Amino acid sequence: MPELPAVDQRTFVVPDGAGQQRVDRFVADVAGLSRSYVQRLISAGHLTHDGVALKANSLVGAGDVVDLEVPAAVRLDVAGEAIPLVIAYEDADLLVVDKPHGLVVHPSPGHDSGTLVNALLGRAEGAEYGGIAGVRRPGIVHRLDRDTSGLLIVAKTDVAQASLMAQLKARRVKKTYLALVQGSVAAAVGRIEAPIGRDPKLRTRMAVVNDGRASTTGYRVRERFAGWTLLEVDLITGRTHQIRVHLEAIGHPIAGDPVYGTGTSRRGPAGLQRLFLHAWRLEFTSPSGGDLIRVTAELPAELEAPLDGLRAAAGHGAAGIR
Repeated sequence: MPELPAVDQRTFVVPDGAGQQRVDRFVADVAGLSRSYVQRLISAGHLTHDGVALKANSLVGAGDVVDLEVPAAVRLDVAGEAIPLVIAYEDADLLVVDKPHGLVVHPSPGHDSGTLVNALLGRAEGAEYGGIAGVRRPGIVHRLDRDTSGLLIVAKTDVAQASLMAQLKARRVKKTYLALVQGSVAAAVGRIEAPIGRDPKLRTRMAVVNDGRASTTGYRVRERFAGWTLLEVDLITGRTHQIRVHLEAIGHPIAGDPVYGTGTSRRGPAGLQRLFLHAWRLEFTSPSGGDLIRVTAELPAELEAPLDGLRAAAGHGAAGIR
């Protein structure tokens, strides 16, 4: 296995005409790195100006030069495992996994094995993934909740990972989900704009709160049934549990949601045994080619079957999601 370079040295110059701004925000934007990762590098003393370490809230202006050291990825101490994966798309830069319901994305306390990362590491001998998101998240660009199925991008190189993370930050990755919600959603097309933060009454949940982070979700009605509506949902921002929180906040909780649902919505229609939320379609730009990549994932059988039951009850013919 080739040796990793000790550090990646990068120099950035604040362009002429730029106003004063926080250095962590400036570096995150120009380097294509997440702001939280840049802040961790700054805390470790890896961002300097004329040899002097900067703080995350240091201000820079036109002509200022800053030097960033990005340490090489530490070899991951997580074992590869022979966990089957469905690959919806793959090229030299990345792969798109169709994640099943119940699979945790990356190792965390209580989940050191049986995760998507374990599956990726066990997929092929010598497989390499981008390392800029941290040693426990090789190649991970974004994540899905354990209870959510569907499409997830994994980068094979640091360059591809940086590009994709920058696209996410700039909201140039279009993520569309399918969600079955309780009730009849009145508007055929809608947009929910409400700040999300920790629920002050129950810290393990998220909620719409006045001092939360700005959050936006768009939706379109796809099918209507007695007591239920199937939506296409556009995740415009990416807050924790955003779709689940926003839809519950407008009175239409997602079917089968054990956290934000109650009574009928928590049970869902006949035959449903899980959260009815599926990352159905992704659109983004190829990191190296610049072409538009569009990937879709059919609904898994455990979600299609309850829909077929609703269609049959309404006298509709079965119509699988494509």
